[in-house]
Amino acid sequence: MINARAETLATKPAFRDAFRRRRCLVIADGFYEWHKRDGAKQPYFIHMKGDAPFAFAGLWARSEKFETPIETCTIVTTEANALLRPMHDRMPVILDREACDRWLDASVDDTAALEPLLHPYAAEAMAAHPVSTLVNSPRHEAADCIEPAEAAPRQGSLFD
Repeated sequence: MINARAETLATKPAFRDAFRRRRCLVIADGFYEWHKRDGAKQPYFIHMKGDAPFAFAGLWARSEKFETPIETCTIVTTEANALLRPMHDRMPVILDREACDRWLDASVDDTAALEPLLHPYAAEAMAAHPVSTLVNSPRHEAADCIEPAEAAPRQGSLFD
C-alpha cells in the first residue's frame, strides 16, 4: 500500500508491527496534489518555502515470499493542513529534524509515544504552485514538471 493512515497505524494488522519496529524516512523536495475545479484537475507542486528537502514518516516491510526478497515502504498520512485542505483531506506526515530522530529511534516501540509526531505540518512553512499537466504522465520525468505553470491560476485565486 502506498499510504498508511496515521490514525490506524497501531491497530491495522498491515501496519501495526512496522509502526513498532520498522519506521523509516522518505526524503523529498516536494510532492504533487491535484485540485479539482469545474471538472478539471490542476496539478500543484507542494514544497517547503526555501525549497529545502524534508522527510515523510514512512514504514518499511520485507517479504520473503518470492524467489528474490522484496522490500517496500509506505508513507504515513494525516489530515490536511490549511494549505492542502482545498485540494485533499489528507497529506503526508512531514517530520522536522527533531521528530526524525525520535521516529527512527529503534529503542522506542511504544506507539503511543510516537503518535504525537503524526500531525499536519505547519502550513505557513509550505508553499504550492500550479504546474503543467505533464506530471500526469510517468514517462515525463524532467525539471519542467515542477516549474510554475503560467497559464494556471495562482494559489490564492484558485482556492478562493
